[in-house]
Amino acid sequence: MKLCRFDEDRLGVVKGDMVHDVTAAQDEIRKSARYDMKGDAVIAALPAWRARIEEMAAKAPGKPISSVKLLSPVARPTKAMAAPTNYKKHIEEMRSRTDLPKDATRAPPNIEKAGIFLKANSSIVGVSEGIPLRFPDRLNEHEIELVIIIGKQGTDIPKAKFKDYIAGYAMGLDMTCRGSEDRSFRKSIDGYSVIGPWMVTADEVANPDDIVITLHCNDDLRQTADTKDLIYDCGRLIEFASSFYTLYPGDVIFTGTPEGVSPIEAGDEIVATIEKIGTMRVRVRAAEAAPVAEAGVAVSRMS
Repeated sequence: MKLCRFDEDRLGVVKGDMVHDVTAAQDEIRKSARYDMKGDAVIAALPAWRARIEEMAAKAPGKPISSVKLLSPVARPTKAMAAPTNYKKHIEEMRSRTDLPKDATRAPPNIEKAGIFLKANSSIVGVSEGIPLRFPDRLNEHEIELVIIIGKQGTDIPKAKFKDYIAGYAMGLDMTCRGSEDRSFRKSIDGYSVIGPWMVTADEVANPDDIVITLHCNDDLRQTADTKDLIYDCGRLIEFASSFYTLYPGDVIFTGTPEGVSPIEAGDEIVATIEKIGTMRVRVRAAEAAPVAEAGVAVSRMS
């Protein structure tokens, strides 16, 4: 099953190129959830609600997916985790680059030494929201990744049981602004964590450690790889992350990007494809002006 969030926080089931509105299920789930629960109530309730959601979708009229605004498929993750250097060729690529700013941090040796880093939840956007470039004068680059969506609470999860904790998968763009600042700081800019276009439930992806991912920018192939080349596969990532954190329903893990990361600028179109999930088209745009209050006076600046 493919689940999406769209327009003004509506829930839909995607079938082909149509979306079927099942927001009533989302409303009921959220109404019965505790306000102080950790995690996303809808993701947590999926096992119990799946049959009902499928029945509701079968009765709901379809609406062209092209006519809706796609949001991140997860509304309330407690955290967004990301693997920094999880493909050998990407590590080699970063070590050999000579075009990075002089003060830019380079890839550490490997994920075991670097650990997993966090991206601010406020950086998460859906496909239709696009990527706003806050610092167009700096080097901004794309990084396509498979995203794991956690389905239930767990800590110290053994690799052998990792699939028991996965609700589904999505595509992700872990955008980066190069510089000397901490990785989490530079990668938590508004709009720099694209997740979408929907969530594909775990039962539809038999082996997440052997699927092809590709990224084109303006029709130019930039990145392509198979997740079988991950240094820490999906099971090891969940085991590793849960040895430090308790994972909650709706938490997301960006599994790492392959070689081929390269610059983007306003006006570019990124087309990301991951086998078993689909394709998403994301526009890169200049950040909009944002109001800033100074001494009680509303002014504006470029974000």
